[in-house]
Amino acid sequence: MKAGSNLEKVFESGEFAVTAEIGPPQSSNPEPLTHHAKMMKGSADAFNLTDNQTAVVRLSSIASAAIIMKEGIEPVIQMTCRDRNRIALQSDLLGASAIGVRNVLCLTGDHQTFGNEKSAKSVFDFDSVSELYTFDRLRTEGVQSGGEKIEDPPKVYLGCAENPFATPYEFRAMRLAKKIAAGADFVQTQAIFDMDMFESWMDEVRGRGLDKKVHILAGVIPMKTAGAARYMKNKVPGMIVPNYIIDRMKKASDPKEEGIKLCVEQIETLRTVKGVHGVHIMAVMWEEMVPRIVEMAGLMPRPAPK
Repeated sequence: MKAGSNLEKVFESGEFAVTAEIGPPQSSNPEPLTHHAKMMKGSADAFNLTDNQTAVVRLSSIASAAIIMKEGIEPVIQMTCRDRNRIALQSDLLGASAIGVRNVLCLTGDHQTFGNEKSAKSVFDFDSVSELYTFDRLRTEGVQSGGEKIEDPPKVYLGCAENPFATPYEFRAMRLAKKIAAGADFVQTQAIFDMDMFESWMDEVRGRGLDKKVHILAGVIPMKTAGAARYMKNKVPGMIVPNYIIDRMKKASDPKEEGIKLCVEQIETLRTVKGVHGVHIMAVMWEEMVPRIVEMAGLMPRPAPK
């Protein structure tokens, strides 16, 4: 055991893991986080807290983690390289570990021009691979990126993100291999709608033996409307949404119910894919549906934290 996180224990036990996502508010009010934590408790093994996602200013992921831990649920803090140099990244990792955060997802980060501070100066001192390498060395050897030794290294379980659908496709499994070599313990993928294409990526992953070296959480997004499906297909880079899914949502008498049903079907399919160790549910601004989706997918109750 590297960190003693609940998510780590679920993976090591061989259970099919479930993680979900909570978006911190665009304010200093902790109530939305407390509300979601109470509502979603018990429906997942750990909950991602996004780090100023899409470069929009929000309550920090580390502060958000402290808030939801008071409600008895385990956080996965996201840490992007966009806003921090190597000093700040390592400092925040030490701080997060000190307050009991045990899961960290390492991300390069969305470019600032996507968000609400377009003139902000980006940092990108590291990318996600070098961030993983630095954090892994810090936790295992107690050595900072500059070579200085520290006492009491952080106890953290390290994750990364991967998009099986980004171009050039032939390098996606290779990039995951680099992240594993850098120290990743688990990976959360981009939302999957094209199962055949995902299977092709998993063939490459299994061919390289990567599914034996890292725990793979396949990403899913429940959709509310056909318009949302079209937006993801046409506007979100690296997102593949087949036309039959858009048509199915368009023809549905109740699109929201159809979106939930589709998400559950996707989870059921992903559970049969060799090398997939869990799912990551990204119910963007629809967090209240997570317990229902997990229940309908036959993944309740979750293993009790040890």
